[in-house]
Amino acid sequence: MPEVVVVQESVVAAPVQQVWARVVSPDGINHELGPWLQMSMPSGAATLTVDTVTIGAPLGRSWIRLFGLVPVDYDDLVIVEREPGRFFREESTMLSAQRWRHERRLDVVPTGHTVVRDRLTFVPRVPGRLAASAHRRVVAALFAHRHRRLAAWFPG
Repeated sequence: MPEVVVVQESVVAAPVQQVWARVVSPDGINHELGPWLQMSMPSGAATLTVDTVTIGAPLGRSWIRLFGLVPVDYDDLVIVEREPGRFFREESTMLSAQRWRHERRLDVVPTGHTVVRDRLTFVPRVPGRLAASAHRRVVAALFAHRHRRLAAWFPG
């Protein structure tokens, strides 16, 4: 099955250090997903952030829950690359995707604000072009929502 790619980019009205601190924390991740979804941290990893995990070490299973209650997906998470304050790449398997890669890059723009770029590359588990197209639309809508929530956290 072919890979599906979704790219989302937006400008956040805050310095890159503040945005980075927010996007790598469990609270920041759940704020971006909210109010519809919530992502648990694997057992024993509740206090970890992208900055503090061991690169390449599986973290365990995170559950993605609708309204924080109903499990709708899981993520077997591994951070495989990180440039603190600027970039991370996560690779995992999910209930919905055989392979999932999430790359997030933060760059400073001349105004002092931050450009946030997400690139998601995945292979859906459900075969077929129609299923892949639907999965692509869901992921694109989810990350557009995440970017709106992140930008709203820093009203500038």
